[in-house]
Order: sequence, then C-alpha cells, then structure tokens
Amino acid sequence: MGVVEFWEDRYGASQVWSGRANQVLVDVATDLTPGRALDLGCGEGGDALWLARHGWTVTAIAISATAVERGRAAAVAAGVPDGRVEWLARDLADFRSDAGFDLVSAFFLQSPVHLDRAQILREAAAAVAPGGHLLLVSHAASPPWATQLHAHHHDFPTPDGELASLSLAEGEWDVLVAEVRGRQATGPDGQPAELDDTIVLVRRRSS
Repeated sequence: MGVVEFWEDRYGASQVWSGRANQVLVDVATDLTPGRALDLGCGEGGDALWLARHGWTVTAIAISATAVERGRAAAVAAGVPDGRVEWLARDLADFRSDAGFDLVSAFFLQSPVHLDRAQILREAAAAVAPGGHLLLVSHAASPPWATQLHAHHHDFPTPDGELASLSLAEGEWDVLVAEVRGRQATGPDGQPAELDDTIVLVRRRSS
C-alpha cells in the first residue's frame, strides 16, 4: 500500500480526531502576535481552525484529501472567513515554500509508512520568518495500548535528537523549549493513561 492510499484508508471511514486544537499549540500561540502560520500534517484541521479563529492566516497541509476536505467543511461550519485558511492536499515531502511564516507547527508527524521526516522538518525550519517560531510535538514513546508491532513502526525522537535533526544554523536560532512532557489521555477502550510527548519550540532570531 502506498503512502497516499494508507492515509486515505486511515481517514476514509469516519472522522478520526476530536476537532479540538492541541493544547500545546494553544499554550504557545496564545502568547504570540497573530500572523501567518503553516500547519504541517494538519489532519482534519483542529489546529488550523483554532489559529484562524484567533486571527492567524493559515496554510494547512495533509497528504489525505479526505482529511483536508473535512477540515475545509469544518471551517465553513464554524464560520471561518474565506481566505483565512488555505487547505492543501499534498505530500509533505514535495512541499516547498519561499514564504516566511510567523509560526510553523508539526504535531505527531510520525508515520507507520515511509516518511522522510528529517527532511520535511528541515524544510519547515527554512520556512520560518525572522522572529518566527517552529513548534514540533511528537510521541516520545508508545501508548500503553499500542501493540508491539505498532511500536516498531515509529521512531520516538528525543528533544536533543529533534534539535540535531533540524540542523539549525548556529547563532540564528534560540531554543525556547526542548523537553519531554506528560499529558493525560484516554485509550480506545476508555482506559486513562499519561503519555509522553517530545516538545521542541525554537525561534529564528530577527537579526
């Protein structure tokens, strides 16, 4: 099964996510002046919609056309003004942008099928404008309900490993957050658990 087919199958049956924004995004973006945002791997658009409702102009990208169309429909239902979110169904490995974004975010950009994650994230860093922020959040370990096979399909980056893979130019960036943080979650059978996330937030210096 190809990459596009895998993700279309993943999103094909019914809505996958809650539609709510990731809490780390809310915590970070609330303190920022709204500008232009790039949401890589936007899924069904929960983060993009939150940003749009809080004054950001957003480019939201996911490989699944089904997921992107759900995000677009949710934007219409929420009354988000036309043009506030640009929805793109595109392979992240092929996406390039010369535009400077004030916030670039990628949440849980981990895949059981091939994904050149390091290259995608380096391109994400290149898209950050001077004074802008790059926010990366990833699974730091398998959830307790995951099968061993599922666990072997994922890499779980450490904060130091994430920073190293970005290859950020020395003297051009400030590291604001680089840590593993726990969060409460509920498993597919209703069981509570604390999950560990790797969180990296960096800011490109203005000069």
